[in-house]
Amino acid sequence: MAGPSTEFWQERFEKKETGWDRGSASPQLLAWLDSGDLQPCRIAVPGCGSGWEVAELARRRFDVTGIDYTAAAVERTRALLHGRSLSAEVIQADVLRYQPDESFDAIYEQTCLCAIHPDFWFQYARQLHAWLKPGGSLWVLFMQMIRPAASEQGLVVGPPYHCDINAMRALFPEREWVWPKPPYAKVPHPSFAHELGLRLVRR
Repeated sequence: MAGPSTEFWQERFEKKETGWDRGSASPQLLAWLDSGDLQPCRIAVPGCGSGWEVAELARRRFDVTGIDYTAAAVERTRALLHGRSLSAEVIQADVLRYQPDESFDAIYEQTCLCAIHPDFWFQYARQLHAWLKPGGSLWVLFMQMIRPAASEQGLVVGPPYHCDINAMRALFPEREWVWPKPPYAKVPHPSFAHELGLRLVRR
């Protein structure tokens, strides 16, 4: 399989090599919540990692499902929820194969797409579309991390993989998703890169 394995991510968590982890929920998620744009609903957080966003959503009374295929991430998320007396479903599963029992109203996608090898992006995008109800929202942060080896030599470098906005338009096409007009929110990232935050609506 192209890209990082479960063992790769497990080792990163065990060695505490998680430089992407802010130690708190993303400021963009907080902005969407505080503005009232994102209201309590049934929501999925694929690639939930240490669970900061899962916990924040649970605190605000969302019906949250966190998904990660790394045991250490699932354990961290469950421990965080337990420590804060919060409730959410946390599932160890491969997002490329996971099928929910019922559709979600929303998905919060922050760290999962950029951690998946681009060979599997179309499969993942189809999953997100299938998980959502028609009219459901994908609250997404597209990682912007251009590397010389990629732009100058054509190498596929990551994770995190650069989510070029033109590629994202092809991955989430207008026939399936309603796109807002740019500019999009620019969100600083601990990796010294940044993310573009926006909401896509499933047709």
